[in-house]
Amino acid sequence: MELTTIVECDQGWNSIQEGIMNLKRRIAEGIPENQVSAAVNVDIYTTIYNMCIQKPPHDYAQQLYDKYQKTFEEHITSTVLPFLKAKHEEFLLRDFVKSWEDHKVMLRWMSRAFAYLDCFFIRQRRLPCLKEAAIICYRNLVYREVNANVREAAIRLIDEEREGGEIDRALLKNVTDIFVEIGVGQMDAYENDFEGYMLNDTRDYYSCRASRWMLEDSYTSYTLKAEACLRRERDIVSHYLHPRSELKLVAIVEHELLVFYKTQLTEKKHSDSGSSAFPGDDNVEYLSRKLAANGIL
Repeated sequence: MELTTIVECDQGWNSIQEGIMNLKRRIAEGIPENQVSAAVNVDIYTTIYNMCIQKPPHDYAQQLYDKYQKTFEEHITSTVLPFLKAKHEEFLLRDFVKSWEDHKVMLRWMSRAFAYLDCFFIRQRRLPCLKEAAIICYRNLVYREVNANVREAAIRLIDEEREGGEIDRALLKNVTDIFVEIGVGQMDAYENDFEGYMLNDTRDYYSCRASRWMLEDSYTSYTLKAEACLRRERDIVSHYLHPRSELKLVAIVEHELLVFYKTQLTEKKHSDSGSSAFPGDDNVEYLSRKLAANGIL
């Protein structure tokens, strides 16, 4: 159907911006996403549709795609990033999670309003889809700026739990999920920006404790601690790390606590077995058999 009235780029964009500003206000006020007026969304979609199907030189699909990206960029640089840069430790983690959730709300609303671009223009030009473009924008402007501080704060919480402290596991789960989601189907961000550092911290953590426990504890006490540590690390994975981290994490803990001290543990076992220090506890016996079966003892 041919339009009788041409919608100029600036005219149409001014109308679209009114709806976008309304959305930003609702997000800032914490108003639920489902309370955004469907009529407003339809009006914006219609405006965008009309601006895309006009004959050259009034077909504005490319301009709208550029403005879609620019909208996210301006919102992030003016509002999101300055707010996050002022936060630290657990406060940073909470606001990082909130900023990502708000970004996804804005992404969903914007991608519905701009859906015509996804259906035709973007596919024909082989450009990043609306969802991917918005995630790339967040990754380049927010994630790259704060992910190191986020990672360090998250790892400190993990170590705090290892020391017996109570932490917000749900918060950590949300944080690690962002490292996964930001990869848009790839695990590179999680593995390179979080997991690798977390595993190195785990190695240092247990190396330090193992050297002290080896001096202080009997074979029985040491193996019980090792068993408890392995159980706890599996619990950590199940609550807030990606499942793919489990084998790597457990391997590091086993190496630092058991493999590295194989000779010393064997000597302790023989020494303790002839004294009252070795009570024959079922857990110790089980772990001893398990370690022997794996060639550790």
